[in-house]
Amino acid sequence: MIEGNANLKSALLKTAVLTLLVLVPVAVMASEGGGHADSGAILKDFLYRCFNFALMVGLLAYFVTKPIRKGLRDRRAEIEKTLADAQAAQEAAEAKYREYSDKLARATEEIAGIAEAIRREGEVEREKILVAAREMAVKIERETDNKAAGAVSKARAELREEAARLAVELAEGLLKKQVSADDQKRLVDEYMQKVGELH
Repeated sequence: MIEGNANLKSALLKTAVLTLLVLVPVAVMASEGGGHADSGAILKDFLYRCFNFALMVGLLAYFVTKPIRKGLRDRRAEIEKTLADAQAAQEAAEAKYREYSDKLARATEEIAGIAEAIRREGEVEREKILVAAREMAVKIERETDNKAAGAVSKARAELREEAARLAVELAEGLLKKQVSADDQKRLVDEYMQKVGELH
């Protein structure tokens, strides 16, 4: 800020000196050229005008530079505030970016963990289903064996009954052919006698 004030003062001083260098030769030529007026009065007038000009430039510099300096100071403060706000916004954006990157990384890890857990759970369920299917197959095989054994036993029993019935019919037929009425009477009497002996 001090450097800016020094540059402004230096520019005003250069302007005042340049104006004096231009006006002095003009005043000298005016004093020599006419001859009618007194050169001392012209010089006094010229110096008076130069003094007035320098005073006016000084006053302008004094009063105008204050608002300019204040405006420049305010503008500088505004720019510094804007830069600070931009820096804060950039830092906040970077913090958000890091936060979202961390969240994304954690979410990716969680998704991978969930996928792995689902895969493991699927394998466990598959094993349970396979074990249940094997047990069911064994049970069905046993039931089938039991039913088959029952069917075979039933068929054997039916065959025995049928064989016994056929044997009785055959024996009955043979007996009818070979045993006479006297033989039948004799057999009945023997049977009755044995039953009587038992009682």
